[in-house]
Amino acid sequence: MELIQYPDADMMMVEVAQRLAGELRQGLAGGERASIAVPGGTTPGPIFDSLCAADLDWSRVSVALTDERWVPEDSPRSNTRLLRQRLLVGRAAAARLLPMRAEAETPEEGIPSLLPAIAGALPLTTCLLGMGADMHTASIFPGADRLAEALAGPDILVPMRAEGAGEPRVTLSAPVLRGALARHVVITGALKREALERARGLPPEEAPVAAVLKGAVVHWAES
Repeated sequence: MELIQYPDADMMMVEVAQRLAGELRQGLAGGERASIAVPGGTTPGPIFDSLCAADLDWSRVSVALTDERWVPEDSPRSNTRLLRQRLLVGRAAAARLLPMRAEAETPEEGIPSLLPAIAGALPLTTCLLGMGADMHTASIFPGADRLAEALAGPDILVPMRAEGAGEPRVTLSAPVLRGALARHVVITGALKREALERARGLPPEEAPVAAVLKGAVVHWAES
């Protein structure tokens, strides 16, 4: 794990966006398509605002979420809604969005229809992750009902329910996240820095983010 510290969050968000764009550009130079998986939530929004303006052939880029809440896209809790508003705009509007939710009542019912597109984009060219204060990443939560499956695979997508998750969710498994050619974790604040340090000494069953830290670049700013 490589840790990069920044003077402020604004600088960090711009730098991470530039690194992601560079990795996508390199992926496109070496193949027909490139792929990126990104989280939802509030933290990555400024990264998306910069990344969407990157000068690259977005028509050859597949964009997936690392995880999604099983809610309609018009819900304010929808990660897909965030992507459409802040990443898939400008130049990046030409990218191909890989759905992480289907018109089905439960994740278990919807996952089979989502798998072909996701599987076709693997291995990911690059992956952006966050981390909660409880040391979860994507929707791989401590104490979740299918934590062991999400950590060990072999499934690409895992339905997930956990006390801290709210709605049922679907998440990329840890093996898929680790399989990305480049991996970045972005965190802000002293509490998450402390959580990161704890996670480094805990097993993934207690700190799921530990499952993806080896080989990752962690970007941190105080605020």
